[in-house]
Parts: sequence; structure tokens; C-alpha cells
Amino acid sequence: GVVYYLFRRFKWIAKQSVTYLPGVGQIMHLAGHVFIKRTGKNKGSISNLYVKSNEAVRSGVPMFLFPQGTRRLAQRLPFKDGAFNIAIENETQIVPISIDVPLGAFNDWYPLSLLWGGGRKKEPTVVTVHRPIQCRKDTDKAKLKEECYGIIYSVLPDYRTDEEKKRSE
Repeated sequence: GVVYYLFRRFKWIAKQSVTYLPGVGQIMHLAGHVFIKRTGKNKGSISNLYVKSNEAVRSGVPMFLFPQGTRRLAQRLPFKDGAFNIAIENETQIVPISIDVPLGAFNDWYPLSLLWGGGRKKEPTVVTVHRPIQCRKDTDKAKLKEECYGIIYSVLPDYRTDEEKKRSE
């Protein structure tokens, strides 16, 4: 929810099971966010992702995508092609956004912790909006992915072990 502090209208890409979450799922469905099936045969779901995303972008509504296809706090996952395909196809901008969520952020008992003095001081979640990158039909997707990866992770803490760092080089 921290990205809503950007005060911008956008559409999310979310897994289809989110539609079953009380309140959130219904609101996202009614708002026209894009849902994808992440398990089994999902060719139609991927096709729907591109159709709906292209419609949104062409109508002036940006898409908010996690280029890894998911979120993991302590892992640096490789970027998938989806977000980059959409940006190149529509010759639009990509705005890399880094979201630094402290590792212990979800280990809190809030609001119950307020009963015994509010618990420990919480580290802030930091959102960094980087400069936009313009895409064209002839944009090199591999270079674009590499550039965005470098930009996004440039301001995030590196929780990888030395062994994981060596494997990624």
C-alpha cells in the first residue's frame, strides 16, 4: 500500500487468487486491475495481461508491475520480460521505483503491540522514484532490463550472502 503515497492512478498486475481476499479483491476487480493465473497452463492469462496492460497504457493509465513477477524482501530475482515488452510495444516510459521494506516489517503484532507500549521503534519503508526511461520500438530489451535492475537495486540493501553475490556476477 505504500505506493499509494505516490498519489498517482495506476493499475496493478496481481495473481488471480487476490480476488478472493475480502474487500481488497473486490475493489481491485471493480477498479479493473489485471489478474493473472500463476500456476499451471496460463497462456491465456499471459495474453490477457498484455491485452489489458496495453489498453491501460494507451488510455493514459500507467501499469505498476514488479518486474521480477513477484516480491521477495531479501532476494534479488531476475527480471522477467513482461513490463519491458509492454513499455517497448507502447513506446512509453518506464519509471523504476525502489521500495525498501525493512526485513522485520511484517514481524510486528500491530495493532496489538499498542497495548504494551507500542513495541519497538519501526524502521521506515522508503520509496525511491528514479528518473523515467523512454522506450521505443527499437529499444534493446536486454540492455533496458539490465539498466532498470541496476537502478532499482542501487539504493536497496544487499542481503545476499557472499556465495549468492559470486553466483550473480
